[in-house]
Amino acid sequence: MSTVLISGASIAGPALAFWLSRYGFEVTVVEKASGLRGGGYPIDIRGTALDVVERMGLLPQLQAAHVDTRRITFLDTDGSPVTSLRPETLIGGVEGRDLEIRRGDLTQALYAAVRDDAEFRFGDTITALDDHAGGVDVTFASGHHRTFDVVIGADGLHSGVRNLVFGPEDQFHHYLGYCFAGFTMPNDFGLSHEAVIWNAPGRGAIRYAVGESELLHGFLSFARPEPPFEAFRDPAAQRDLVAAVFAGDDWEVVPRMIGAMRTADDLFFDVVSQIRLPRWSTGRVALVGDAAHAPSFLTGQGSSTALVGAYMLAGALATGSGHTSAFAGYERTTRPFVELNQALVTEGDARLLPTTADALARRNAGLRTLTTLPAGPPRPAHTALRLPVFTAA
Repeated sequence: MSTVLISGASIAGPALAFWLSRYGFEVTVVEKASGLRGGGYPIDIRGTALDVVERMGLLPQLQAAHVDTRRITFLDTDGSPVTSLRPETLIGGVEGRDLEIRRGDLTQALYAAVRDDAEFRFGDTITALDDHAGGVDVTFASGHHRTFDVVIGADGLHSGVRNLVFGPEDQFHHYLGYCFAGFTMPNDFGLSHEAVIWNAPGRGAIRYAVGESELLHGFLSFARPEPPFEAFRDPAAQRDLVAAVFAGDDWEVVPRMIGAMRTADDLFFDVVSQIRLPRWSTGRVALVGDAAHAPSFLTGQGSSTALVGAYMLAGALATGSGHTSAFAGYERTTRPFVELNQALVTEGDARLLPTTADALARRNAGLRTLTTLPAGPPRPAHTALRLPVFTAA
């Protein structure tokens, strides 16, 4: 039985562990957090990824967790409404089939499906990898040492495995020109099953009401020519930067969101970016999910591409004649799907975060026309890969 170490227990990691365990692999998952992260903002599962969760037997459970956002309202700079739309009108999804669920609900479902079939090590992380002919010697932050046949990095946009094996992130990190701060805040606005998006040129403030929750997910996004590297590890600097960007915006809700951001204990700050690597594996180490090919939240496809990538990587390992051919097959079959979804970023960019007054006016005019049109067809990128059926060798 081959042994596999997976770094990361969010979405791609547990999904990969699920499939590998069913193909007979001995799987260990290491996660630096002390436990699963609950709650979280809503994420989407669309197209081919729906087939993955259906084959996992999770579709009914995830359908029950669907948060059913019914309306997205766009506001102009003065707070006046531009239009309200069904989400499917914007994203080209399939009403009644596509899923929108809390990130934590998905991670909990994936973990529950595989926890009895894989070893999970929370509160630990990989600090060194020595890839050789007989396997990969792994050193953990806890001081433990173990050897595995294969190591997979499923540890997100800022992957530690990728950094250890492929080198510093800045080689592969493609900054898309925006930063964002996410946090929860009281739902004092009476919002339910909806999102409200306010825009000024180069800035956006989003309030996202999941169901009838007493809390909102707040997002403050803004354009910036270069990533604010100096703020990445300094929460106080992050809060100051966001507050300074929105300091001149006096529409009543923006200052309230800045105040909530200032005191939030769950602030998450990052840049909007993609990961683009010339290859997803080297030796006995491979990457999956955002670690390999983060598409950015502007595409709405990060979770879906992670689920599909995990399925394809597990199948390639189960049916290949060795890790080298398996990794090559995984990338050959999955990369075209990933790149089509990464290319969706230009559409999200134009609609969510127009950077000039002219671009904002054009966006608003275009949104008003959508109210008289039916929702468009599903985007081809969402279903560009037809899932094969793998039979373990």
